[in-house]
Amino acid sequence: MSCFDFYLPTRILFGAGKLDELARVALPGKKALIVTTNGKSVKKYGYLDRVIALLAQNGGVESVVFDKVLPNPIKSHVMEAAALCRETGCDFIVGLGGGSAIDSAKCIALMACNPGDYWDYVQGGSGLGRPVMNGALPVIAITTTAGTGTEADPWAVITHDDNQEKVGYGGDLMFPTLSIVDPELIVSVPPQLTAYQGFDAFFHASEGYIASIANPVSDMFALRSMRLIYDYLAKAVADGGNIEARSQVAMANTFAGIVESTSSCTSEHSLEHAMSGVAPTLPHGAGLIMISLAYYRHFAALVPDRMTEMARNLGVDVDALPEEERPYAFVSALESLQRACGVVDLRMSDYGIKPADFPLLTALARHAMGGLFSMDRVPLTDEAILQIFEESYR
Repeated sequence: MSCFDFYLPTRILFGAGKLDELARVALPGKKALIVTTNGKSVKKYGYLDRVIALLAQNGGVESVVFDKVLPNPIKSHVMEAAALCRETGCDFIVGLGGGSAIDSAKCIALMACNPGDYWDYVQGGSGLGRPVMNGALPVIAITTTAGTGTEADPWAVITHDDNQEKVGYGGDLMFPTLSIVDPELIVSVPPQLTAYQGFDAFFHASEGYIASIANPVSDMFALRSMRLIYDYLAKAVADGGNIEARSQVAMANTFAGIVESTSSCTSEHSLEHAMSGVAPTLPHGAGLIMISLAYYRHFAALVPDRMTEMARNLGVDVDALPEEERPYAFVSALESLQRACGVVDLRMSDYGIKPADFPLLTALARHAMGGLFSMDRVPLTDEAILQIFEESYR
C-alpha cells in the first residue's frame, strides 16, 4: 500500500482568456506589489498594464511595481522588494512573468513579514535554516511562460549574490493563493526560450517520476506532463501562435508543478543549479538539456523499470526491444525531442563553463542543493557527477 500526502491549496484558473477573471475573482488584499522582471516583454505586450487595470477594476485595488528581477533571481532584489512592500503598505504580492518573477514573489511575500535576511531562513548551502515565525503575504501567480510549474508548487529558487549558491527553498506558506495560467500570454515567448522552458517542465516531471518519494498521485501527473510535452513542445517551438500547442504545453507545465508539490526533483537539478550559479547568463532549462542525456543514461541501468515505463509512456514500443535496451529507449526518445526542438547541440563552453570547473560544480551541487541527492533511488557518486559533466561537455 502506497502512502503519500497531497496538499495543494492553490486555486488555478487555466485557459485562454482567463487573465480577465482577475477583475472579478476574490482578491486577498487591497494593495498589490506586482513583481516582474527587468526584461521588456511584459511591458511590450501590454501584460503589465492589463494586470494593473484589471486589479483596479476589482474594487479599486492599487498597485506598486517592482521590475528588477533577473532571469536567475538574486537575494538582494528579494530584500529590496520586501522593503518596498512594507514601505508602501502592500498587503499581497502578484508575481507576473516566468519562474524568476513568481519565485521572487514568493520569497518577497515571506520577507515582507519576517525580520532579518532571506538567507537566514534558507535550508541549504550557507543558509541558517531558521524557522519562519510570522507567515507570509498572499501571492497571486500570473505566468507568462511554460517552464517551472511554480504556479502550482511551494518552491522558489534564488541565487546568493556573493557566493554563487543557487538554492531552492519553500514550504506550505509559499504556495500561491491564486494562479492564472492563460496560454494567450505565452504566445509571445520566442522559439528558443519556448524549448528551454518546456524541457524544464519535462525534467520536473521525469525527475519526479524517478525520485525515491514518487507516489501514485505524482506518477499520474508526471506521466501525463511528459507525454503532453513530447507531443506538443516541438509544435509550439515551430509555431508560437499555435494556441492548442501552447495550451497543452502550459497544462503540462502546471501538471509538472503539481509533481513538484507531491514528489521532488532529483540530483539533475542540483547539478544544473551549480552550473547556472557559476554562469548566471545560462538559462536553467538550457543547462538541464545540456546534461540530461548523460544523466538519464547513467540512471537507465540503475532504475530500469521506471526508465522503461517513461519510454513506454512516450509511445515507444519497448516490448519489441531486448530487455536490456528498454531503459535506454527513454534516452533515445529524449534526444529525438531535443533534436526536433533544435536544442540537441547546446554548448557549456558558450557560457564560459570549462572542464576545469567540473570539480567546483560538483562541490557546489553537493553544498547548495545537497538535499536533492537524497531523492535519487541510487546514490550518485562524485565520480559519476564528473562523468556526467564530461560526457555533456561541448
